[in-house]
Amino acid sequence: MEIFHKNKYFIVTYTYARLYYLFYFWHMDIILLVIVFLLLFIGIIGSFLPFLPGPPISLIALYILHFFSSLHFSLFDILSITFLVIIVFFLDFWLQIYSVKIQGGGKISKRGVLLGLILGFIFFPPFGIIIGSFLGAYIGAKIESNNSSSAFRIALGSFLGFLGGSIIKLLLSLYILYKIIIVII
Repeated sequence: MEIFHKNKYFIVTYTYARLYYLFYFWHMDIILLVIVFLLLFIGIIGSFLPFLPGPPISLIALYILHFFSSLHFSLFDILSITFLVIIVFFLDFWLQIYSVKIQGGGKISKRGVLLGLILGFIFFPPFGIIIGSFLGAYIGAKIESNNSSSAFRIALGSFLGFLGGSIIKLLLSLYILYKIIIVII
């Protein structure tokens, strides 16, 4: 064992390899952090833009940081945040339909919300989803009740459902950002 330590070429080679390793992976961590914060920014923006799934993009940033860098999260954090993202992803769609139902909308109003979401996304992105769900709920409620005030109330319920879903997605994306900053620091 002592022979290796007396060999000056081994010491130089070992020191060079160690410095190379530190330098190489330091750059990789910086690149990964840039990618992670870019994905977190897109995730926060995606909380308000319906065509970008905000929390799943933020979750991908968390996975990248955990699996490809020297920074790690606990298993509980990963599983609980993944579970929350799945719940919020489906809750976002359900909240608009439920808010229409609470305001008195029937099946045609709920179908109008879904049709408005799809058509608004196709023809007028990114804000077409908001306008499309509002108009779809309004037209569906107008067909059902033929009353403008109740139709407007149902359409307003659709907008409030979208706003509530956006706030929940933003809070979850900010929580993921908080957890990542805590691990980095």
